[in-house]
Amino acid sequence: MDTLAVVLEQPERLALSRLALTPAGPLDAVVEIAWSGISTGTERLLWSGRMPPFPGLGYPLVPGYESVGTIVTAPRESGLAPGDSVFVPGARCFGPVRGLFGGAASHLVVPAARLVPVDPGLGAQACLLALAATAQHALGPIGPGERPLIVGHGVLGRLLARLTRLAGAEPTVWETDPTRIAGAHGYPVLAPEDDPRTDYARITDVSGDAAGLDRLIARLAPGGEIVLAGFYEAPLAFAFPPAFAREARIRVAAEWRPDDLASATALATAGRLSLDGLITHQAPAVEAQAAYRTAFTDPACLKMVLDWRARA
Repeated sequence: MDTLAVVLEQPERLALSRLALTPAGPLDAVVEIAWSGISTGTERLLWSGRMPPFPGLGYPLVPGYESVGTIVTAPRESGLAPGDSVFVPGARCFGPVRGLFGGAASHLVVPAARLVPVDPGLGAQACLLALAATAQHALGPIGPGERPLIVGHGVLGRLLARLTRLAGAEPTVWETDPTRIAGAHGYPVLAPEDDPRTDYARITDVSGDAAGLDRLIARLAPGGEIVLAGFYEAPLAFAFPPAFAREARIRVAAEWRPDDLASATALATAGRLSLDGLITHQAPAVEAQAAYRTAFTDPACLKMVLDWRARA
């Protein structure tokens, strides 16, 4: 069996190629992909060649960890059946072509245990579940009445703000791009210079800006915490005296865990966590090259989704 896949042959050179799939083993499922999202964090770094050293990194590779499709075949004991809708957090089934993260393809062979059943009514929005799980993981314990700061108003920042509000807290969001400030969001979205506060107990940065720590530390309350939830291509550094004076804490939010994905999926399925307004662009998979450039260069593009349902 083969698959049509997005292949990053080298930095800034992308192709749509036919690849042989690794044969399915007794614990594997075969999934026909309907949609896959393009990450403007890790995938942008892979595309540009600026990705820091990472396990499995090398070219050629198949990117993507935000895929949704239907089961073609699955082990009987998995509880999955042909036609079931599932979220696929990536795959490694392309032989000598690396799968980092391996979800941008028309068909995938994946261990059935990694698949997450989803409500088919979510459609392409189910691609957002990985980012929702990332936001859930970064959120950590938070209580009603807290007033945290979120830095960055892309899809991850918006999901984090929505989850923060679900917890009863009142987020403020910083954003420097006017196109991402505009609109009614249910919480204030400000340019940093328009925010006078310097008493944030928690600041969560999802911007990926490695040069911004000093600015954030200056806005912390004593004993406050900065959560690093973006992906940073450059080393992070900060001036020690201001952090010392505030007894600042810095926490790194790593990759989401299965319970984060389960929680985010349940909230989205129940309609409590809205995924509306986050997918701003869709393109047929055959137009992948142009779609990736749009995703990485157009600030009005929050999330680009490839549609694999019609293939040449």
